[in-house]
Amino acid sequence: MTIYDELVARGLIAQVTDEAEIEALINNGKATFYIGFDPTADSLHVGHFMALMLMRRLQKAGNRPIALIGGGTGMVGDPSGRTDMRTMMTVETIAHNCECFKKQMSKFIDFSDGKALMLNNADWLMKLNYIELLREVGACFSVNNMLRAECYKQRMEKGLSFLEFNYMIMQSYDFYHMFQTVGCNLQCGGDDQWSNMLGGTELIRRKLGKDAYAMTITLLLTSEGKKMGKTQKGAVWLDPEKTSPYEFYQYWRNVDDADVLKCLRMLTDLPLEQIDAMSSWQGGELNKAKEILAFELTKLVHSEEEAQKAQETARGLFSGGADTQNMPSTTLTADQLTDGRIGVLDMMLAAKLVPSKREARQLIQQGGVLLDGEKVTDPTMTVSAEALAAIVQMAPRTLVLVSCNAATAALDARGLTEHIYRALEVQPVDLFPRTRHVECVVKFIRQC
Repeated sequence: MTIYDELVARGLIAQVTDEAEIEALINNGKATFYIGFDPTADSLHVGHFMALMLMRRLQKAGNRPIALIGGGTGMVGDPSGRTDMRTMMTVETIAHNCECFKKQMSKFIDFSDGKALMLNNADWLMKLNYIELLREVGACFSVNNMLRAECYKQRMEKGLSFLEFNYMIMQSYDFYHMFQTVGCNLQCGGDDQWSNMLGGTELIRRKLGKDAYAMTITLLLTSEGKKMGKTQKGAVWLDPEKTSPYEFYQYWRNVDDADVLKCLRMLTDLPLEQIDAMSSWQGGELNKAKEILAFELTKLVHSEEEAQKAQETARGLFSGGADTQNMPSTTLTADQLTDGRIGVLDMMLAAKLVPSKREARQLIQQGGVLLDGEKVTDPTMTVSAEALAAIVQMAPRTLVLVSCNAATAALDARGLTEHIYRALEVQPVDLFPRTRHVECVVKFIRQC
């Protein structure tokens, strides 16, 4: 199987400009391709993982990747997939984030001996003369065509700034510049970048009379069409300081049944034959597939040692003999208490369960927070140091959840099963005959 056939079989390729040319290019190891990463945070996240794995696979097939850090485009902000304008970042913040990206990418891509390049588009975009850019590049773009692009259409109702309107031109110029300077002949990226990527191929054609190519990667979505890599705490980061190896492992261990095989195909190095053999797995066998997925991805991102630790901890929880030293924990200090008490919002923020008090309050209002098995309903609730100690010591082994709403019951159950409890039995109970109302009763057992 050729590398192109494998990418297709794994479901990684969404759109291409010229399939025959691209297929020949990457199968023969003749592609010098780039993927852009805008430094909007100080760590890469699961959303970037697809791109990193694609670069890794193509490099192993003899192609040369370019990791393009968007030090310049990051100052403009990509409107793709956004309903509002991105927060403006300082030059210092962008530079710091770029450095963090470089360290993380080196774990996936071999940059030695020119096998891969890492470039920063600030090196050329920051030097551009605006009038010259308008005359040289701006004349090649039709405003009518740009407004038909999906990334702009969805923003027109709420307002699209002129700053963001320039993003397509900046990204297109990147391709144009690297085509001439480092022989970059292929641009890859998420499927939501299609319009921007076509802008680059068209600019090269109009200015240089030569062909360049674009290939988009399938977006990593759940079976419900939502982007993967988000939790109640926010993004699932590749930085172990932001998302611990155990939390990273647990995220993949808890993916929906409908998503596990797709994730195995798209994200791991496991042979397709091995993954296809799992297609008939059901019930407990699917849990085994999730374990394999979680282990393989944790190994890729953090190391085999960390993957082993996370797996042993997770398995120990289910058997009741867990070694919890690898589980994330938070120790509260006396200065975090006021008169020996701490607010539940502050406690959630201190434990890094949420990125902000606003999201903590929202989670409570949605019925998604439990303390010692009891649902928290009051965002102003406080907990004493004595109560915290008692909760740790007296966590009930068996817990019964009774809910009048199956949707909130599912949310509560997911929160319980992610870390502490295992669901044993689910039973609908019709307490109000001849109505549409049905109670949902779930029995849990503590795992450690």
